Amino acid sequence: MYTLGIDLGGTNIVAGVVDENHKVIAKAKVKTDFPRPAEEIVDDMAKVCKMACDEAGIDIKDVYACGIGSPGAINPVDGVVVTANNLGFKNLALTKMLKEKTGMDFYIENDANAAAYGEFLAGSGRGVNSCVAVTLGTGVGGGIIIDGKLFSGSNYAGGELGHTVINVDGEQCTCGRKGCWEAYASATALIRQTKAAMEKNKDSLMWKIAEGSLDNVNGRTAFDGMRQGDESAKNVVDTYTKYVAVGVANIINVFQPEKVCIGGGISNEKETLVAPIREYVNNEIYAVMGKPCEILTAELGNDAGLIGAAALYKLYK
Repeated sequence: MYTLGIDLGGTNIVAGVVDENHKVIAKAKVKTDFPRPAEEIVDDMAKVCKMACDEAGIDIKDVYACGIGSPGAINPVDGVVVTANNLGFKNLALTKMLKEKTGMDFYIENDANAAAYGEFLAGSGRGVNSCVAVTLGTGVGGGIIIDGKLFSGSNYAGGELGHTVINVDGEQCTCGRKGCWEAYASATALIRQTKAAMEKNKDSLMWKIAEGSLDNVNGRTAFDGMRQGDESAKNVVDTYTKYVAVGVANIINVFQPEKVCIGGGISNEKETLVAPIREYVNNEIYAVMGKPCEILTAELGNDAGLIGAAALYKLYK
C-alpha cells in the first residue's frame, strides 16, 4: 500500500511516496515561487504529486491516501488553511482544491504537527503512546502527541511551544510577545547569540571559523569553536543549551510524555546538544513517577513531514 505526503514550504513544494513501512521510496519537488496566486501554487502541488508517483513507478490511482503538511493555522477537519502568512493563504480550502485537480482525497495538518507525527510513527518517537517533538529552526516548532493522537486544542491552534515565555520582558519575539522560548532557543537565536559573543571577543576562534565575517556565522559556529577549545564559544553553547533545556523541562512538567524528540539542523550535534539538556532537565522536572521521559534527537530529518503527512488519514479518515 502506498500513501503520498506533501511538505508545503515557503521555498519548495516536496511530495513523497511512502510505503506501508513508513519509508519514503520516491520524492519530487518544485519551487514554491511565492508570491503568486494560491491557485498556481495548488496547481504545482498537484503536479508534484504526479511527479513523485512517476518517480516511484506507480499511478496516482494506486495511492491509498494523500496528506499535506502546511505552514500556518490549519483546520484539519474542514481541510482549510485558515491563515498562512508566508504563503499568502487565507481561508483556503486546500484539500477540496486538490481533490478537484487530482480526484484524490487529501488530509491536512500544520507542518510542525505533521513532522511530529512522522517522528512518532517512524523516527525516534516510535514505540510509545505519547511524545512531544520540538524543531529548532528559524523558529521553535512543536507537535504534541497524546495517546497516539495529535493534540492541537479546541481550535486546532494549540501546540505553539515556541511561544511559551521563559523570561518575562525578555528578548523581543517575532510573535509580538517578549521572552518567548523561540527568542532564545531557535537556530536564529543561536546565531544571534554567537555573533554577539564574537563582537565582544575579537580574539575568539569563532572569527577564524567564520572566515572573519559575521555573515558566515551559522548554527554550527559556536559548537565548532567549543570543540576547538574556545572559551567564548563554550559559553555560547552552554547558555544556548540551557535555554533549550528550560523549555524541555516545561514540556515535561506539563505533559509528562514518554519521549521528547529534538529536531532541526542543530540536532545534528546529537549528544553534544542533548546530554547537557538531559542533565539540566533532571534537576528541574517537578516529579518522576515510573520511567522518566527520554530526551532524544530526531531521526528522520526532512522526511518526517512527508511521512507524517502521508499518514494523516489514520487520524482523520
